[in-house]
Amino acid sequence: MTLKEQFQELFNKIKPIVRPILSRYTIMGVFLLFMLIYSALVLRINHLSSKEPSDSQVSSELKTIPRPKVDPATLAKIQQLQDQNIQVKALFDQARQNPFAE
Repeated sequence: MTLKEQFQELFNKIKPIVRPILSRYTIMGVFLLFMLIYSALVLRINHLSSKEPSDSQVSSELKTIPRPKVDPATLAKIQQLQDQNIQVKALFDQARQNPFAE
């Protein structure tokens, strides 16, 4: 008897026992597999969302952010226009007092 024939004979003996079990618990097996994958995904997301960067990572990222630069000529022109127009001056003062007002 060859190995293939032995496996075929063993499969034929087990088949009547396994078939009712598989048909009865297929839905539960699929559900358990889905829940296992889902719980692993939730745990991984929880782990990644609670991870905080170190102080060295934060400082290295802050060093790469360029500071905004204002052209002195533009700043002088804005101040000159603000001083000339009273309505604009009032608008600037109001915006300084409450920057979130519309």
